Amino acid sequence: MTRPDGAPGIYGVVRFPGRAIGIVAIDDADRVVLVGQYRYTLDRYSWEIPEGAARPDEAPLAAAARELAEETGIRARDWEEIGRLDISNSVTDEEAVLFLATGLEAGQPEPEGTERLQVRLIPFDDAVALVAGGGITDAISVLGLQRIALRRAGLVE
Repeated sequence: MTRPDGAPGIYGVVRFPGRAIGIVAIDDADRVVLVGQYRYTLDRYSWEIPEGAARPDEAPLAAAARELAEETGIRARDWEEIGRLDISNSVTDEEAVLFLATGLEAGQPEPEGTERLQVRLIPFDDAVALVAGGGITDAISVLGLQRIALRRAGLVE
């Protein structure tokens, strides 16, 4: 590989066949759904919005509905795409698609065998405060929650 300055170099790229998916699920009491789990890569516990991966042949919305139901048991009546982002464009080509899910109905979760999840609903403003204070650090979660907070403040559409 040739670097931008013309010198030889090496670039490492992690390629993903599908897309990452994140869901900001908000109930009628203005509580957001968070999923807690131990993250091996960080060697610590992490609270996040429900997330997962869309298979290469799976539409992002279908993947979002599947992931929300698997991780939390929740199904949503209303869905809206709220943004796309490049997760870590210095090392990967992975794109994430974010959704807002409302009109929630509780159900039974069916997590994958590798997942030991806790689910909690907290007031939306408390979730935004966790982002601001460093209690939520997952990039997809931070951006999804901030996107909705900015929208509510009238700063974005």
